[in-house]
Amino acid sequence: MTLNFLIAPDFSPERFAGWHMLNTLLQRRSGIHLHLLTPTSPAEQAVLLAEGQADLVYANPFDAADMIRNQGYVPFARPAERFDEMVIATGAESSLQKLEDIKPGSRIALTDNKDVKLIGLRLLEPADLNESLIEWVPVDSFQAAARLTIKGEVQAGFFLAEAYASLTRMTRSQLRVLVESRISDISHVVLAHPRMAGDLPRISEALLGIGREPADSDVLGALGIPKGFEPMTQEDAEFMIDLMDTLLD
Repeated sequence: MTLNFLIAPDFSPERFAGWHMLNTLLQRRSGIHLHLLTPTSPAEQAVLLAEGQADLVYANPFDAADMIRNQGYVPFARPAERFDEMVIATGAESSLQKLEDIKPGSRIALTDNKDVKLIGLRLLEPADLNESLIEWVPVDSFQAAARLTIKGEVQAGFFLAEAYASLTRMTRSQLRVLVESRISDISHVVLAHPRMAGDLPRISEALLGIGREPADSDVLGALGIPKGFEPMTQEDAEFMIDLMDTLLD
């Protein structure tokens, strides 16, 4: 039997090889055949989930909340000491010098990452801005958000902090960070479908054990998760979801 391992489509392109390395390592240590699913967009991910194709999911926190509460997925791990922070950036040549310089009617580029938008809206509160006062410009990738911001076609862009850090040095030199979040409680989550309860102990042991052998550092480095994964309980997940609900209020 082969289990499908779905990876949220918000990782940087250079992490692609890392996920395949992790998948291979998990198979070897768990003795379970895993097939990696790497949807290219949230829409494609939604189709795969609706069709019930995902046994394991590395989900962004917003999707994880829905999957835990409404679909019965079981949280069991998360990246250790690696949280989902976000950056609001403008072009290096922009007249904007601080967050409060963003005015009603400003255009902001963003991807279909609900957690990034959720945190970003909180960060905009000091500028007396809410969702209805912004002209949102949807883009397919953080790289596209950077291009529009650099060209001045939007006043700012919303970025997952890791994705921003993964932009090329040349690209980042043409951008300027206005603010970066420091929440430190919201992260991606590794989830298991209820139907794989019998296999979960082996998968969990294999995943949480990565990092104990010297060669594992190559895999974790390629993933951008240098400290590996740590256990996540149902209680941990509920705390994170409650925090996200607070951000929504």
